[in-house]
Amino acid sequence: MSELPIRPDAPWLAPLAGWSDLPFRLLCRELGAAVCCTEMVSAKGLVYGGRNTEELLATTSLEGDALEDGSSVCDHPLVVQIFGAEVEFMEQAVLILRHRGFSWFDVNMGCSVPKVTKTGAGAAMLRDVPGALRVAEAVIRAAGPGRVGFKIRLGWDEEHEVYLELARRLADLGAGWITLHPRHAVQGFSGRPRHSAVAELAHELSVPVIASGDLFTAADGVRTIRETGAASVMYARGALKNPAVFAEHGRLIAGGALEGDLPKGSGIACEEGRTLDAQHACDVLDDLPADSAALFAVIRRHAALARRYAPEHALLKMRTFVPRYVKNLDGARALRQEIVSCRSWDELDDILNRYLG
Repeated sequence: MSELPIRPDAPWLAPLAGWSDLPFRLLCRELGAAVCCTEMVSAKGLVYGGRNTEELLATTSLEGDALEDGSSVCDHPLVVQIFGAEVEFMEQAVLILRHRGFSWFDVNMGCSVPKVTKTGAGAAMLRDVPGALRVAEAVIRAAGPGRVGFKIRLGWDEEHEVYLELARRLADLGAGWITLHPRHAVQGFSGRPRHSAVAELAHELSVPVIASGDLFTAADGVRTIRETGAASVMYARGALKNPAVFAEHGRLIAGGALEGDLPKGSGIACEEGRTLDAQHACDVLDDLPADSAALFAVIRRHAALARRYAPEHALLKMRTFVPRYVKNLDGARALRQEIVSCRSWDELDDILNRYLG
């Protein structure tokens, strides 16, 4: 059994290529994410010392970092997601990461992007279960039992479903948890996820099962836990839409949502002591946003974290994140157009002040 928090009241931030960088992970943690995953890291890139790979592994100290405003942040527990189909590179990558102080790992067996699958990695591993198991055995050997999870799909296509057999074998090898995105690889993100398969795994396996796929709101996540018996959920696009989804998830769980109905809710019951002002977090709802001041606080906090931890790319990152945050505001189209073309922090501040101040 993994020592990571894998419980209904401990939602995870999924590994999101291009999105789940250090500043976004820290923002999500302040809003209730119990565990965060890095972006997808190439095992071969890590072994060969690629610069981009190093950027993906940026994190805080285990004790956390003190910021200029007097707040503190900590990026732990952190799960490093790695991908690759070659045993020697995957094993060596984990050994390198362990030497550098990382403790928890996730192997991507679900990414259906062609540039990943054409190398035999990601969801392509579902077409070669024996090969996938050889990789899994090597990674678990390098990391230790219970320290590696596996993110899988149902199979490559409808005629070749392997999730149950593969998950059982991974559990037998010493997997700490299994995350299932219940679509076939050829579907990408189209169609509807088959969450009954999550229930099947949760019933069959001796290790925790984490549910993924189309969890756009906290109600989606809590309902999935209730209906499938999954140990926890992993928010991806739901967190990009609204990072306060984690706080809302906690509110629903604390309110007994697993036993009763799942109302929309009119606010988020926040814990005291978070870096973001509690009232601001409480006012950010699943349908972003009911309160422009609350939204402004989230954006400003994200911008501050980006400037601290990703100074070279911070403005570009905010130009991609902010349009997602503001899409439900009145005048959102004009705001998005201004945001994506802004060229300085002063200009960004001016735009936000005019629309949200």
